[in-house]
Amino acid sequence: MDGRNDGKNSKDEQLEAFRVDDKGEKLTTNQGLKVSEDEFSLKAGVRGPTLLEDFHFREKVTHFDHERIPERVVHARGFGVHGEFQLYKNMQKYTRAKFLQDTSKKTPVFVRFSTVNGARGSADTVRDARGFATKFYTEEGNYDLVGNNIPVFFIQDAIKFPDLVHAFKPEPDNDIPQASTAHDTFWDFVANNQESAHMIMWIMSDRAIPRSFRMMEGFGVHTFRLVNEQGQAHFVKFHWKPALGTHSFVWDEAHKLTGIDPDYHRNDLWGAIEKGFYPVFELGVQILAEEDEFSLGFDILDATKLWPEEDIPVMIIGKMTLNRNVDNFFAETEQVAFHLGNVVPGIDFTNDPLLQGRLFSYLDTQLLRLGGPNFHEIPINRPVVPFHNNQREGFHRQTINLGKVSYHRNSLAGDTPAPASVEEGGYATYQEKVEGVKIRARSESFADHFSQATLFWNSMSPPEKMHIIEAFRFELGKVKSESVKQQVVDMFTNVSLELATAFAVNVGVNPPIGGGSTVTKSSPALSQENTTKSEITRKVAVILTEGFNGPEVKYVLDSLMNAGIVPEIISENIGTVQGTNGVEVKAEHTFLTSKSVLFDAVYMIRGSDKNIKFNKDAAYFIDEAFSHYKPIGATGEGIEWLKVNNLEGKPGVISETDMTVFVNELIEAIAAHRFWQRKLV
Repeated sequence: MDGRNDGKNSKDEQLEAFRVDDKGEKLTTNQGLKVSEDEFSLKAGVRGPTLLEDFHFREKVTHFDHERIPERVVHARGFGVHGEFQLYKNMQKYTRAKFLQDTSKKTPVFVRFSTVNGARGSADTVRDARGFATKFYTEEGNYDLVGNNIPVFFIQDAIKFPDLVHAFKPEPDNDIPQASTAHDTFWDFVANNQESAHMIMWIMSDRAIPRSFRMMEGFGVHTFRLVNEQGQAHFVKFHWKPALGTHSFVWDEAHKLTGIDPDYHRNDLWGAIEKGFYPVFELGVQILAEEDEFSLGFDILDATKLWPEEDIPVMIIGKMTLNRNVDNFFAETEQVAFHLGNVVPGIDFTNDPLLQGRLFSYLDTQLLRLGGPNFHEIPINRPVVPFHNNQREGFHRQTINLGKVSYHRNSLAGDTPAPASVEEGGYATYQEKVEGVKIRARSESFADHFSQATLFWNSMSPPEKMHIIEAFRFELGKVKSESVKQQVVDMFTNVSLELATAFAVNVGVNPPIGGGSTVTKSSPALSQENTTKSEITRKVAVILTEGFNGPEVKYVLDSLMNAGIVPEIISENIGTVQGTNGVEVKAEHTFLTSKSVLFDAVYMIRGSDKNIKFNKDAAYFIDEAFSHYKPIGATGEGIEWLKVNNLEGKPGVISETDMTVFVNELIEAIAAHRFWQRKLV
C-alpha cells in the first residue's frame, strides 16, 4: 500500500475546467436553454403526430443515436486510471528527456489496461495478452509508452498485423468465438507463420491469465533509443515491475470468472484505489550501447525477441503510483488516444519494422475512432503544456485561434509560431546513417523463430510447464481441422519435444517422431515462481455463522487488516452476524452472491449453525478453493469443515490452535499465493 496523495497535479487542474456536476441543476439543452418538459414530445394534440419543430426531442435523440463511437479493433476492452510518476535516478547520462532527469518532479500519468482480442462487452479474465499503455503528461509534451504485459509479439513486420488480427478475431462465417484464440483460423495462422512461436509460449502460459492488472508486468516490447544532450544514443527496452509481484489465475478459475464476474479486473482495480491500496509499478530499463548492437546472438530489432535479464539487467529508475479513478469512463478511458509517435526529446525510434508500422497505424486509427484530426483537444488527451502550430479547423475544433496567419513562413506574425532549436527544447531526430536498396524482404537475422521460445520453456517451473501443456490441449482441442492440429504439433517440436509430445495425443493427432531443440539456456526472471510474494490487498473469504468465537475472530480479522489484507465475510444472510462476547461483524456475501474464485484465500470459523444447505455450500466452496491451490485457514469449529473435506495437514492448510502462530502462518500462506505441491498429494 502506498500513501495517499490528495494534492492535485497540473493535469488534474486542467481537467477541473471540464468537470460538470449536474446535481441540483435545472435541465437545459446543449445550448443552455432551460427545458420545461422532458417526458413528452411535442405533438399536434395529445394523440396526434409528433411535430418536426420539437428541437429538444431532436437534439436529445440525435445525441443518443451518436453516443457510441467505433470501438477499437484491438484492445477494445479496457480500463483506465490516473496516477503519477516519480524518478529515482537521474538518467541525464542517457537521455535529454526532462521527466527522466528531475528526481523531485512528479509527472502526471494516465494508464489504460486492456485485453487485445475481445470486444468491449467481453470478459476481463479470458486467455489473452494485456495492453499496458501509459501516457506521461510531461513539461515537454505528452509521451506515450504503449506496451503489453508480454515482452514480445506474434509478428516481425507490421504489414502482417491485419492478417494476425483477422486470424484471432471471431471467424467471419459465424462470428464465433468471442475473445478466444481456441479456433481453426488462429492456429492455422500460427502454423503457417512460425515467427509467432515465442509469443504463443507466453500466451499459453500463466502470463495470459493475470490475477490482477495490479499484479502483471508491463513491457515496451520494441527496442527504442535514448539520446542524451551530446547526441549519443543507447538502445533501450522499457519494463514496468509491479510492487505486488507477477501473479496469475489457474485456468479453471479464470474460466469460471468469465461467468461469475466478467468485470473482475475492473472491479479489482477500481476497488483497490477506492480503498487507498494504490497500485505501484517501478519503471525499469535495459540499456545497450550502440557498439554492442550485434552482441546478443539475435537481432535486437526483432520484436519476437526479448533481452534476457540475466544478460542485460533491468535498471530500476522510477516509480508510478496509480491513485485516482476516472470521473467518467467514456470521456477519459474510451476517448484516450495513445500513439507511439507521441515522444519527447531524448526518446527516439529504431528500425524495428513492427514499430515502424505502428507509428502509422495508431494515428490512423484515432482519426477514425475520434472523428477527425482534433482528438488531441479532448481533455484526457490534451498536454499540460500549451500547443502552438498552424493546424486549423477540422471536426470538433475547440481552439479559437486569433489573428490572420496560419502558415509558415510568414512576416505578418513575425514568422511565428517558429521552430525551436535543440537548445530551446526542440525535438531532433537521431541522425542514424541509412542506406540500402529498395526491397521487400526480411533480414536473415530475423530467421530464428524457436530458440527464445525454447528459452521460455526451459525457464518455467514444473507447474508452469504443466499449465502450458494444458493450455495447448484446451486450445487445440477446440480446433476442428486435423491438418492444422498436426501442423502445430510439428511446429512446436522445434521448441520442445517434451511439449509437443505432451499435447499431440491428447488432441487426436500423431505425436512427433524425433526432433526437439538443442537450446539449454534458461532465464529465471521469466518464471513467476521467482516473483515478489506479497500478502497486501489479497482478498480472504471469511466463512462464519451466528455464535462464532468473537474474541478469536476479532483478533484474526484485525491482524489480517493490519497486514494489508482485505477480509470479506460470507454467512447465511447479508447483514450483521452476532458472535460471542458481544462481537459483531457485517456479512457482505452469501454463497449465492459470492464464489471462491473471487478470493485469494479462505478462513473458516463456523459457529452454532445447523443449516445443512449452508454446510454443504461451504464444503463445496472450500473444496473449490483447495483445487485452485489457495491457502485455507480454520479455527475453532471451522476445523470440523477441514475434517469433513479431508483437508487437514495438506499443503497450505492452516489450523493451529495458538492464535499468534495461526495468524502468522496464514499471512505467510496468503503471500505465497498458491501451493502447487498439492498436485503431488
